Amino acid sequence: MSILEVSLSFFFVIAVILIWFMIAYQFILTVYGYVNLVKSLKEKKQIDEMEFDYPTCSILIPAHNEEIVIGNTIESMLKIVYPHDKLQIIVINDGSTDNTKKIIESYAEKDCRVSLYDIPMGEGGKGKSRTLNLGIKAAQGEIIAVYDADNTPDKDSLRYLVAQLIQHKELGAVLGKFRTVNKDKNWLTKFINIETLSFQSMLQAGRWQMHNIATLPGTNFVMWNWLIKKLNGWDEEALTEDSELSIRIYQEGYKIKFIPYALTYEQEPENWRVWIKQRMRWVRGNNYVISKFARQLRQFKNRRLAFDILYTLALYYVFFAAIIISDLLFIVGLLNLVSISLPGPYTFVWVMAMVLFIFEIMLAISYDNEDSIGKIGLILLMYFSYCQLWIYIVLKAAYSEYIKKEKNIWAKTIRFDIGKGDEKFTKDKIPD
Repeated sequence: MSILEVSLSFFFVIAVILIWFMIAYQFILTVYGYVNLVKSLKEKKQIDEMEFDYPTCSILIPAHNEEIVIGNTIESMLKIVYPHDKLQIIVINDGSTDNTKKIIESYAEKDCRVSLYDIPMGEGGKGKSRTLNLGIKAAQGEIIAVYDADNTPDKDSLRYLVAQLIQHKELGAVLGKFRTVNKDKNWLTKFINIETLSFQSMLQAGRWQMHNIATLPGTNFVMWNWLIKKLNGWDEEALTEDSELSIRIYQEGYKIKFIPYALTYEQEPENWRVWIKQRMRWVRGNNYVISKFARQLRQFKNRRLAFDILYTLALYYVFFAAIIISDLLFIVGLLNLVSISLPGPYTFVWVMAMVLFIFEIMLAISYDNEDSIGKIGLILLMYFSYCQLWIYIVLKAAYSEYIKKEKNIWAKTIRFDIGKGDEKFTKDKIPD
């Protein structure tokens, strides 16, 4: 066997081991996600039978040029089941140049629960973290809730979140689940729907059930007002301000709980350019979070949290490095450019890894009644297209960050007009 063949064989074995480790661990998380679902449904029924003295709550909604969606969002907030005199809805106009401000003002005139916090043009558009840090100054509630400007939560979502926060003193924050409202628009939104459902079943529900760890999303969560002020608000350098804040909450000694029955619905990108820009922000944001806390890992009292950060690093880099190696070897072998002769059923192992990947995704999306025979083909297509594009995004983000050393700039996700009213009646619900 030549040196080249030995080297290729070595990389092939490493790639197979890495892929199997990552997929196997995600499968374990998926199983734990199912356990979480079963327990959560029982928990939801118990909460429905209980009465609570709900504290005051301020909802923060950052809005930068959101005229397409902000009206529908505010209407959904006004339908939330929560004591009328204890709810404050603060819509933060982040220097919008469209009609966002006028739409907010029109709702504020009609309902005293809605108020406008106006960031003048020229001072806005500098990131969600800064917007929230400014808007929270007007928050009078004991509890802070955050929703994105395109969100339409279920009417009971907020009270489910708050109920958990006030029942369990060890919790610093509680997050719910988000669903894709435009999931059937095109191939991209179908892929995103599968991705987001899988992510939440594995890395939110599964991690919470297995490690008592969950990560704040950008929307549909609540936390104590005094806690966010104690933590000096959101980090304005962080593009993924939710992940960064999550770690500081844990460092403060509090937990973050995930409950899948507190639902909100949001738009996802409908074209690839918008999707790539959004995912680039996520990757660079996570790079910032990892670099910020990497040196502190040994001092973390919560060892599971330290492991979780390392896992996030592995998910973005080790896993995708393994996929790149695997893809290259697959192409080389397919074209018969180089033969890889190894004792052992390594090709079979590689194929079985793909089978397990499809199975765990099907299992994860079944928790939301999204599984069907047709989804198997969609997941296969997703792996060879959508998943491979993540390699490009990770490499492009690394190039921008470490080679070009570009400054982190907030990139707003473009919204789409998907209509009003009818979509909420077609959304899949978690069964009672």
